[in-house]
Amino acid sequence: MDRTLAADLARLPDLLDATRRAAAEALATLDERAVVPAAPKPADPEPLPEHGYGTEAALAAFRARWEPRLSASAGPRYLGFVTGGATPAALAGDWLTAAHDQNSNSSMDGAGQDLERETVGWLRELFGLSDAHTGTFVSGATMSNTTGLAIAREWLGERLGVSPAEDGAASLGPVRVLSGAPHSSIAKALSFLGLGRNSLVRVPTLPGREAVDPAALDRALADTPGPAVVVANAGTVNTVDFDDLPAIAALRARHDFWLHTDAAFGAFAALSPEHAHLTEGLDAADSVCVDLHKWLNVPYDSAVQFTRRRDLQARVFQNAAAYLGPLGEHPDLVHLTPENSHRLRALAAWFTLRAYGRRGHREIVERNVAGARALGAALEEDPAFTLLAPVRLNVVCFTLADGRDPARLTALREAVSAEVFVTPTVYEGTAGLRAAFSNWRTTQTDVRRAARALRTAAREIA
Repeated sequence: MDRTLAADLARLPDLLDATRRAAAEALATLDERAVVPAAPKPADPEPLPEHGYGTEAALAAFRARWEPRLSASAGPRYLGFVTGGATPAALAGDWLTAAHDQNSNSSMDGAGQDLERETVGWLRELFGLSDAHTGTFVSGATMSNTTGLAIAREWLGERLGVSPAEDGAASLGPVRVLSGAPHSSIAKALSFLGLGRNSLVRVPTLPGREAVDPAALDRALADTPGPAVVVANAGTVNTVDFDDLPAIAALRARHDFWLHTDAAFGAFAALSPEHAHLTEGLDAADSVCVDLHKWLNVPYDSAVQFTRRRDLQARVFQNAAAYLGPLGEHPDLVHLTPENSHRLRALAAWFTLRAYGRRGHREIVERNVAGARALGAALEEDPAFTLLAPVRLNVVCFTLADGRDPARLTALREAVSAEVFVTPTVYEGTAGLRAAFSNWRTTQTDVRRAARALRTAAREIA
C-alpha cells in the first residue's frame, strides 16, 4: 500500500473528525458569509502532484484555496434556481451513503434495493400517488424527465407496432410532444432520446398564465395524427403555475396520448392542506417527475421518477449480462434507469423522512410559502418593483418598475449577491428576476434581510 495512503488509514478517525469540524464550521457561518462571494480572478490550475501530501494537507489546501470561493447555497438566502439545502438528518444520511459506498442496483447485494423501494413507497404516499405507480431514484429532474419520456417513447412504439428500444427512434416516424410551458429539460430530453427538439409543440396557455389552455390542448390533439405525448406542468419554474391536471387527464376519453407530468418541485404542494388541490390529478399521469434536492432538502444529486408502466421501462433500460439479475416481475434497479450503477441516493431521503415525517416536511413547505408571500408583499409595496405574476406558491417573479433593461437587472442582482442570490428570467417577453424559497433554514428574518437588500440596491442603481 502506498505509504501516504497507509498513514491516512491508520489515522482515519482523526481525519474524519477534522473533516467534521471543517464541515460544522462551514455550516455554522452560513448566515455571516456572502451568499455569492465576489468572483476573484480564476486561479491557474495547479499541477497534479507526483507524490501525495495526505488527507490533512488536502483538507488544508481546500479550505485555503477553494472554500472561500464557494457560495452559501446551503443557506437560507440562496434563492436562485430552486435550491434546497440538506436537513440535519439528510446530511447524516449522505455521509453514511459515502461511508458505506453501496451500489444499490443489484439484488445480489439486496439491502440497498430494499431501502430504495421502501423510500420510494414513502414518497409515493407523500405525493398522493397510488400503488399503480412504481418509482426509482435518479440524479435530478432532467434525468427523471428523460426517463419518463423514454418510457413514453416506447409506449408510442407499442401503439404503432414497433419498439424504439430495439429498432431506434426513427421507427416511430414523426412524433409530437405537446405542452404549454415546458421546462427547458424537456427539449433537452427529446434531443437526447432521438425524438428531436422540434417534436415539441407549444400549446397556448390561459391568458396571463403559464398553465396550458385545456381547450387549446384538445384542439391540438385533434390535429395530431396518431398517438402523442402530453407534458403537463405541476409547478412551472417562473411562476409555479399548475396545469389543470384532471381536465388534461379527461381528454384521454377522446385522444390517445401518454401523459407525463413534470412536478419537479410542485408535487410538494400536496403536503400543504391549503395547496394540495393543486396536485389533484397527479396520480392520473403515466409518468411523473419529482426532484428531491429541491424541496425535500436532501443533498445533490437526488430525484425520483414514477410510472404506471414498469414493463415498458424495463424494456427500454434492460441490461443483459451474466452478472446482472434477471428482469422478472420485480426487475433489479439496473434494468430501470440509464445508470448501471448509482450511489445509495435513497439513504439521505430515507433519513430525512424517517427523522421528520410528513409533518416536519409540511412545516418546511408552509414556511417557505409564507416567506415567498412576505417577500412578494414587500416588493409590491415598493414603487421600485413590479411583480410579474402572483405569488402562487414559493417563487416570487419580479422586475424593476421604472426600467426592465436586463443590464440594470444584472446590476441589481450583483449588488445584492452578498446578502441574497436571485436568478434572471424572462416572463412573457419581460426581463425579470425570480426568488425561489425551498431551503429548510429560511425564516422571516431572512425574508426581511432579502427585501431590505433589494430595496437598497434598487435605489442605489437608480
